[in-house]
Amino acid sequence: MSAAPAYGEDKGGSAGPGEPEYGHDPASGGIFSSDYKRHDDLKEMLDTNKDSLKLEAMKRIVAMIARGKNASDLFPAVVKNVACKNIEVKKLVYVYLVRYAEEQQDLALLSISTFQRGLKDPNQLIRASALRVLSSIRVPIIVPIMMLAIKEAASDMSPYVRKTAAHAIPKLYSLDSDQKDQLIEVIEKLLADKTTLVAGSVVMAFEEVCPERIDLIHKNYRKLCNLLIDVEEWGQVVIISMLTRYARTQFLSPTQNESLLEENPEKAFYGSEEDEAKGPGSEEATTAALPARKPYVMDPDHRLLLRNTKPLLQSRSAAVVMAVAQLYFHLAPKAEVGVIAKALVRLLRSHSEVQYVVLQNVATMSIKRRGMFEPYLKSFYIRSTDPTQIKILKLEVLTNLANETNIPTVLREFQTYIRSMDKDFVAATIQAIGRCATNIGRVRDTCLNGLVQLLSNRDELVVAESVVVIKKLLQMQPAQHGEIIKHLAKLTDNIQVPMARASILWLIGEYCEHVPKIAPDVLRKMAKSFTAEEDIVKLQVINLAAKLYLTNSKQTKLLTQYVLSLAKYDQNYDIRDRARFTRQLIVPSEQGGALSRHAKKLFLAPKPAPVLESSFKDRDHFQLGSLSHLLNAKATGYQELPDWPEEAPDPSVRNVEVPEWTKCSNREKRKEKEKPFYSDSEGESGPTESADSDPESESASDSKSSSESGSGESSSESDSEDQEEEKGKSSESEQSEEESGKRKMKKRKKVAEGQGEGSSSDEGSDSSSSSSESERTSDTEEEQVEPDSWRKKTPPSSKSAPVAKEISLLDLEDFTPPSVQPVSPPTIVSTSLATDLEGLTLTDSPLVPSLLSPVSGVGRQELLHRVAGEGLAVDYTFSRQPFSGDPHMVSVHIHFSNSSETPIKGLHVGTPKLPPGISIQEFPEIESLAPGESATAVMGINFCDSTQVANFQLCTQTRQFYVSIQPPVGELMAPVFMSENEFKKEQDLQAGH
Repeated sequence: MSAAPAYGEDKGGSAGPGEPEYGHDPASGGIFSSDYKRHDDLKEMLDTNKDSLKLEAMKRIVAMIARGKNASDLFPAVVKNVACKNIEVKKLVYVYLVRYAEEQQDLALLSISTFQRGLKDPNQLIRASALRVLSSIRVPIIVPIMMLAIKEAASDMSPYVRKTAAHAIPKLYSLDSDQKDQLIEVIEKLLADKTTLVAGSVVMAFEEVCPERIDLIHKNYRKLCNLLIDVEEWGQVVIISMLTRYARTQFLSPTQNESLLEENPEKAFYGSEEDEAKGPGSEEATTAALPARKPYVMDPDHRLLLRNTKPLLQSRSAAVVMAVAQLYFHLAPKAEVGVIAKALVRLLRSHSEVQYVVLQNVATMSIKRRGMFEPYLKSFYIRSTDPTQIKILKLEVLTNLANETNIPTVLREFQTYIRSMDKDFVAATIQAIGRCATNIGRVRDTCLNGLVQLLSNRDELVVAESVVVIKKLLQMQPAQHGEIIKHLAKLTDNIQVPMARASILWLIGEYCEHVPKIAPDVLRKMAKSFTAEEDIVKLQVINLAAKLYLTNSKQTKLLTQYVLSLAKYDQNYDIRDRARFTRQLIVPSEQGGALSRHAKKLFLAPKPAPVLESSFKDRDHFQLGSLSHLLNAKATGYQELPDWPEEAPDPSVRNVEVPEWTKCSNREKRKEKEKPFYSDSEGESGPTESADSDPESESASDSKSSSESGSGESSSESDSEDQEEEKGKSSESEQSEEESGKRKMKKRKKVAEGQGEGSSSDEGSDSSSSSSESERTSDTEEEQVEPDSWRKKTPPSSKSAPVAKEISLLDLEDFTPPSVQPVSPPTIVSTSLATDLEGLTLTDSPLVPSLLSPVSGVGRQELLHRVAGEGLAVDYTFSRQPFSGDPHMVSVHIHFSNSSETPIKGLHVGTPKLPPGISIQEFPEIESLAPGESATAVMGINFCDSTQVANFQLCTQTRQFYVSIQPPVGELMAPVFMSENEFKKEQDLQAGH
């Protein structure tokens, strides 16, 4: 077949004047005529005025790029169409320019003005594409233009453009690192973005440009935790990795006191009988030891991170699951790490590439957290279809999980694996058997006998590997296995693998006293074949000759001299040097000196038995899931995982003050929404509401509160239909009362709704319940706002509750009867109003006016658990009355109870760490609290019309406990009591204004 004619040629002619002639030989590397003509046709299509032809040409060009073909010679023709008015053509032109702008910088610079106009295009895709192309032109002269474009794009109304701006930041930083300060300002601005589309990209830019600026994350930490569930998978991996390192610098280690508590938790918390028997003289020593036994209390923000990442273990992305797994391994308490095991085992059903990465991390985890994977032992059994590297990793995990209980099952599996045709896998199995024998003493003899049986295997590699492992096992009990050493000595005639031969020679030389008759004969055989042996075998022959010369010189003196003379002229200088050194050391001479007298101590010194350890033992110092961990070497760009701080940094740095105008706008936006995009139990972290939610707002409560709220919501749907008829029959006066009540509390409600929810720990803070309460009642509060005493609508799930029990809408999760001191009601509403409000209750009996007075608290909330408090249990309730000392403060009743066997003395409030604006009026010191005794104190807290957490210390004479109180929104509102006529007058007055 003849080659196609070059461009410009006729079938029998030559190329035209001035036209290039392209070779037809594929080895020449030139463009063939067919490709050239195709490119020429595309250029003609791009030069036409028809948008349809241009679009078709650009589609073909982009398809060529996707197939890996070079289309760089079309750059001039394509770049001319960057100003095309057709949006579809312009999109494809920008795709092409992103690919080739760095290669054709001079031509791309000619179109910079067009790219700048594209930044002002009404279409967000065009604006983003223009910025992407501009950042792809890596020419230092346009750095100011790129910086200006990034700053403008960071303020763009489109989140897609802001995301593109975040992607352009690392490109500009790599081009000119002097712009770091200005780029940090842009990153700080984008970190405050509330959309999920931008979050992952800006965190990636933060990691590339300024990972050391942890202060930029403080104010956005809670927002990132809340948005995490709705960020794209790539962004989730980046954010989780960054938050892992952030948490290691800002929170205390959850495992710092676990070893002490596991030894004897009762004594650690309550003291032992021996300590009591020591008498009062030992009180000072006990007091000095108490700080070391201080129980760990998890930071609420630490708990928020663990709670919000846990659902991602069910992600379809293996990278996300792996990221959450490494976060839990590095940050979670030991009791909670086990939740990641099932998710990681699920990933073992994925492709072999995913299995390889997951098994690398499981092998590291299984060394320190063996119990986590023991229930899934069978999931690591090896299939015949697994690749060799997967087999070896599964073998590693099985060996790490082997213990006294499951070792019979594991050894039966290993016995099957030895029959495999994969020789590398068989060798690894024999090494695994040796490790099991080393770690579990009761199966050592069984494993050793099994390995000895393998010495008769037909496969030389199996025999050689068995010899190497047997040598290591025999070092533990050499005196008991003289027969095995004799059996190994006979194998020197058959085994040709250098490492196996060297291992046998080392064993015979090391324990030559146990085989005095065989050792000289082995040396004689090895001397005959010395020149043909491998270097590693020659070195062991020299060692054997030296040891036999020192222990049995009569029989081996001449053999030793013969071996050393052969080694003296060996080609390898290491062997020559070893031979000269050995001769001077063992053969007495006039120049030998004092060293020759210690030859026995040097050669025959007792040697410790080798420790067979996993190759993954020390890999946990790398962050799991990272490339450095996979390679077991520090990769470029790897950031070390910080150590836990000894003292917890100030948690108030993560508190965010929300401006007043933001609170108002958020309230108006929520009013416009007829129905939330997500259900209330899922929180406000969805993509629709994320733009309106506050940065520090909680997204989802912990598992307990979420399940409670979920059950309450499902039951409310069934009962809401029954209530709608009663609501429809309510009078117009009821609606007017609602409007007046809303105006009365407008100021406090705006602050409460605009303020973000804080987080809390499991040990007793109320943030999770208050978060779910505020979320469930947010829509209801906007349409119907009443004083606390008017809210007689109980949750639908409490149909069978006693009639006399009052449950406020603000406390849907409090289902326990109040157990607080009664407070006399200041005002009683009229009977007529009680009749009008009869439809708001789920009880069959009419409302009693006395029930409409303010209650002293609805349910106790745990402030300090008795275990964490070493016998001191503390609860708190909101009295819903102003504090006597300051009307701006909320009165909080603190209930103390001593469940220990010793009195607690000096109960008082320590130095509080409070956000700006919040203040605390301490309760009087309680001098002593006897065992079994309870006491109640009243303290005042000014939450400054916000739901921020009030952190303070409860102190005794010997201990300090960090506690926090977060109020539900309703506890910040003061009830207003008026008659029906007064309400109508107030309503008319407000309507007149």
